[in-house]
Amino acid sequence: MSRHAELRELQLPNFGTPTVEPTIPPETYLNRIEKLRTKALERGYDSFIVYGDREHFANVAWLTGYDPRFEEALLIIDLKNETKPLLVVGNEGKGYTGISPIEKKLRIAIYQSFSLVSQPRGESRPLKAILRLGGIKRGGKVGVAGWKYFTDIEVNDYEATFEIPSYIADTVRKMAGKGNLTNANALLIHPTEGIRAINDVDQLARFEYIGTQTSQALRDVLFNLRPGMTEYDAVRLMRLNGLPLSCHLMLSTGPRASMGLPSPCSRVIERGDPFTMAYGAWGSLNSRAGFVVESESELPRAIRDYIPKLVAPYFEAIADWYEKLRIGATGGELWKAIHDRIGDPFYGVYLNPGHLTSLEEWLSSPSYKGSKEKLASGMAIHVDIIPGTGTRYYTTNIEDGLCLTDAKLKKEFEGRYPEAWERIQVRRAFMTEELGLRIAPEVLPFSNIPAYLPPFILSPNRAMRMA
Repeated sequence: MSRHAELRELQLPNFGTPTVEPTIPPETYLNRIEKLRTKALERGYDSFIVYGDREHFANVAWLTGYDPRFEEALLIIDLKNETKPLLVVGNEGKGYTGISPIEKKLRIAIYQSFSLVSQPRGESRPLKAILRLGGIKRGGKVGVAGWKYFTDIEVNDYEATFEIPSYIADTVRKMAGKGNLTNANALLIHPTEGIRAINDVDQLARFEYIGTQTSQALRDVLFNLRPGMTEYDAVRLMRLNGLPLSCHLMLSTGPRASMGLPSPCSRVIERGDPFTMAYGAWGSLNSRAGFVVESESELPRAIRDYIPKLVAPYFEAIADWYEKLRIGATGGELWKAIHDRIGDPFYGVYLNPGHLTSLEEWLSSPSYKGSKEKLASGMAIHVDIIPGTGTRYYTTNIEDGLCLTDAKLKKEFEGRYPEAWERIQVRRAFMTEELGLRIAPEVLPFSNIPAYLPPFILSPNRAMRMA
């Protein structure tokens, strides 16, 4: 008998929220730097530079625990000497370096031009002198990582194409010599070869901790939203706690909802409005979308087939995606699971169906047409499949975090983080027994609304399931 998606009355369990906050121990950061050192030496580099700023903080933070709050920063590693890595910060970063658990294992340098405009500039050495202190020298091959690498689809000389500020790249080029500076972001963020693609148990537990809270925030909106509230009122339902954000918080209704990305405003939410929201912190982002109605009878007559036309095919595609999700599966299989179901242009699925996540919302993605890149234990993944119909049917959306774990990593997770493990097991039971999703044993869901899709926001107990 074929399976199909249906809208049913469901009881979403209370999965609980964390009382224990996982942290990343200092030795993990040191191990990450050492792993980068090893991989970079294998590629023939003499030194390695990691650039960060407020928006593109994640590589520096993942390696050191330090994130640029207002300014720019550099981490410079002299690969062939045993000197401490050099962390270069601006005026305000100077007093913040203690946030790094390995501050004493770093050298700290102040470069005031990393600071905000009009702040003091006259007390730091020139950039060239600081780079030399970090180990940059004539003839040395330098790898640089910011936040993006390029491919031959985009540019001819992709290894010599950089997204970091030109004043830094130009200075390094002059010091090292022509052809000695290379874009080495892939060494960190490539979906299968990057060292950040595979996470240790503490990092995964941290992601679960964040994912529980970001998803619970959306859950609180889904079950308490009412017409007459402003968008600001709806956000207050999230009970935000100050977690560092990975993106601007998004919530919009009415005409702005189709844009997907707006922040909330004072607009009063009306019955019948299209609705979308997303909340992301370092390690997780969750999103949901639908209509502010109780049932299809409140939709315009022309789109009262919203469930069979859009939501049911979408949920069936999500179910197939979950069924294909396992260690050893290829990104191409995930892509095909979605596009075989909702590849028609009507659905408007344009971006990669699923991607790796980390401190930033999007690390990279192995999921694209024809991809042979294989999923592995330790990967943190976002279910992130967004139909953009561009029609009155608007959209529907599930975005949740999860990870893949082999038997060894699973046992380590259960032993070290029993509270989180219990939440994960209850989520898995709900997804399989109530939602009818066939998920592999290695899939650990991190969301308190795991694959839970109520298309009518004013009927949050009516959600999609596989029958």
